Amino acid sequence: MSYNSDKYLKLSGLEPLIVTPETNFVNVGERTNVTGSRKFLRLIKEEKYDEALDIARAQVEGGAQIIDVNMDEGMLDGVYAMTKFLNLIAAEPDIARVPVMIDSSKWEIIEAGLKVIQGKGVVNSISLKEGEATFIHHAKLIKRYGAAVIVMAFDENGQADTYERRIEICKRSYDILVNQVGFPAEDIIFDPNIFPVATGMEEHKLNALDFFRATKWIRENLPYVHVSGGVSNVSFSFRGNDKVREAMHSAFLYHAIQNGMTMGIVNPEMLEIYDEIDPVLLEHVEDVLLNRREDATECLLELAERFKDDVKSNEKAIAEWRNGSVQERLTHSLVKGIDEFIEIDVEEARQLVEKPIEVIENQLMNGMNVVGDLFGSGKMFLPQVVKSARVMKKAVAYLLPYIEASKDGKSSSAGKVLMATVKGDVHDIGKNIVSVVLACNNFEIIDLGVMVPPEKIIETAVKENVDIIGLSGLITPSLDEMVYLAKEMDKLNIKIPVMIGGATTSRAHTAVKIAPEYKETVVHVNDASRAVTVATNLLQPDTKVTYAKSLREEYDTLREGYLNRSREKNFLSIEEARKNKFKIDWNNYQPVKPNFIGTKTIEVNLSELVDFIDWTPFFQSWELYGKYPAILTDDIVGEQATNLFEDAQKMLSQIVSENWFTAKGILGIFPANTINHDDIELVTSSGVEKFLTLRQQSQKTVGAPNIALADFIAPKEIGKQDYIGCFCVSTGFGVDEKASEFEKQLDDYNSILVKALGDRLAEAFAEYLHLKVRKEIWGYASDEVLSNDELIKEQYKGIRPAPGYPACPDHLEKPTIWKLLNVEQEIGVKLTESMAMWPASSVSGYYFANPESKYFGLGKIKKDQLEDYAKRRNISVELAEKWLSPNLAD
Repeated sequence: MSYNSDKYLKLSGLEPLIVTPETNFVNVGERTNVTGSRKFLRLIKEEKYDEALDIARAQVEGGAQIIDVNMDEGMLDGVYAMTKFLNLIAAEPDIARVPVMIDSSKWEIIEAGLKVIQGKGVVNSISLKEGEATFIHHAKLIKRYGAAVIVMAFDENGQADTYERRIEICKRSYDILVNQVGFPAEDIIFDPNIFPVATGMEEHKLNALDFFRATKWIRENLPYVHVSGGVSNVSFSFRGNDKVREAMHSAFLYHAIQNGMTMGIVNPEMLEIYDEIDPVLLEHVEDVLLNRREDATECLLELAERFKDDVKSNEKAIAEWRNGSVQERLTHSLVKGIDEFIEIDVEEARQLVEKPIEVIENQLMNGMNVVGDLFGSGKMFLPQVVKSARVMKKAVAYLLPYIEASKDGKSSSAGKVLMATVKGDVHDIGKNIVSVVLACNNFEIIDLGVMVPPEKIIETAVKENVDIIGLSGLITPSLDEMVYLAKEMDKLNIKIPVMIGGATTSRAHTAVKIAPEYKETVVHVNDASRAVTVATNLLQPDTKVTYAKSLREEYDTLREGYLNRSREKNFLSIEEARKNKFKIDWNNYQPVKPNFIGTKTIEVNLSELVDFIDWTPFFQSWELYGKYPAILTDDIVGEQATNLFEDAQKMLSQIVSENWFTAKGILGIFPANTINHDDIELVTSSGVEKFLTLRQQSQKTVGAPNIALADFIAPKEIGKQDYIGCFCVSTGFGVDEKASEFEKQLDDYNSILVKALGDRLAEAFAEYLHLKVRKEIWGYASDEVLSNDELIKEQYKGIRPAPGYPACPDHLEKPTIWKLLNVEQEIGVKLTESMAMWPASSVSGYYFANPESKYFGLGKIKKDQLEDYAKRRNISVELAEKWLSPNLAD
């Protein structure tokens, strides 16, 4: 195809990027992406935008020709974050010289970026997934804003996974964009989907070849367009074998570029030079990629094992560490998490000292100091540290009888820390991880467990003369418990510094709500890696005064800025918000009558849930950030993620084969209609009940609605019968017992691992049951065919929001679900007084079937809606404020 200069893809920051036929592959930098970079996410959450800009700058200096900016994270105001970050980029010439890719699955975030972007950027992405009308609407706006666009090979029937489907969707998309929208063809970039090869499944044999063929067809038949893709997906089957993956990426990229691929996201650390790939390995890799022989997968798998064997032989050579000094051996065992020889080495060390306590105070703590330094500098990761703690505990347990016999007393500690999950909350994975990390650094830990009342925390803290109190909470009401505890401690004139942590906590909430209630120091600790530094600064004589003073000043400034920003933000009254509700054309929609109405319990074998597991949150619980499976090949955490994943797979196999847990579930489907704007009335065999929903009140961009969940159910006044469902599932029965067994064996690593897997199986159960509801029990999507990846990305019709989460942060809805389904009596899952579910590995929520229903965040609400809500709930405004305080704008 011949090009003229008018048909080149022209992008720009402060400098132009013109993609001509002679342009080499265009590399997109992806580290300014909250879903792919733990550090970037942390900086954005903490509003450390200056440091976040450094990441963007490093991407540009490292050769990125485009930077991908993504702010899709549940706890972020994505519109605010995208707008602010792009505005800041615009003031940095060394960053702003390259074009920006605005990356989001939410249109409002994309449009916010388009409004402030400097130069001509790229939108990532749009597709026919939601139909032609939405596709055309978005494309017209992107054209009006003057950006290029990535178009996914995805339509109303799902993701394209064959050559024919790829070219069909891309051709249809092209025709709509060029002929109907008038979109410049040279500004269109297709992503025809890169899928794994060598999976052992027959239907995956053509995954790479079909991508090459589709890329070639697109470039030859859709004039002037470009092709992009994410290369690491192709080698997913060989995670953990970097040698094979590097060869696969390089060979894939070589052939993709030959067939017309012009840009994409590639990790340069996971690339081998094509000409330097082992010739035998290259032949086997290309046999798979090009599907050149029937046994290509089997041959590559066999060869890959030989590379693994090479790794194992290298590891045997490294075993020479056993020849080192006793200090070197102890340090090696602690750093590597090896407990095989720990008792032998500890005994040898004991023979060399006068008092057994000296082994702990000297050799073992020397080793743990190395662990702490490596962890603090980012060269070790949380799973490794927890394994180190396991080794340390076994060493101390071995020495304890000798210490007691010699009456040496206890080792001097860095400080005594009381840890507790607050009243009403049952979640403790994060608390346990922080406890382990602190213990590794010679802090003495008093762990009071979960659901600890404030009076017990205060009594124990005073009695044990602790140096620090650590409070943890996962659910929203826990925040209020922390505020109450701070007030009580202040009344009693207690002078113990407090560390705050947990999923719902934040630096802003700590500064705005907790710190003003307590004269002493309160500090938010957002992850375990900071806990040691914070605790040390709080207690060291040379730092504690200045540290406390700087924290107070920092939180005072943050609080003032937060309150000012809150006052400045535009909100609608609740009446205005209701007038701007999400509108569905009810005249042309007939709700699907369920195949089943009523309640039913669900029994399922754990083995049926494994394929439904979403592994990304599992890694996040270990503070390894990145999307699965890409995290397994991440240049920073990939090795540790792979090791952790292998341990998880082994334990998961045991959980399933030995029935460690019991999976129990119950659901109900009922006739329902919306009444009084925001309430959902449902009819049961015993009468009428109501679900109360809350409505967004923030000022929206033109055309964007203020949504409430009630908008997805047909209004009663139109006379159409609609339906709603609700559910509760648990895989938590047996989790605490197994965790306790591991704790008795001094094995924190497996204790935390078993809880994390319990949580993942509960979420998998919720996903499994939702599928059954959509296809069989309700049957509103009986013809659905989606992969697990598509399920994780929520590409199904309908939604299953949960009380306590962004769309419905009101935990007081849970008792209604419990009443409707008789949850506690039927499956044994209980609610605490703070509405946490016990066992902790449990999930509850609603089912909405309307194809236009979607997940959203409520955001902040005004006092008028709080008062209205309290009246609807028949509770006091003060009580309503307690439950919804994190969502209040005033």
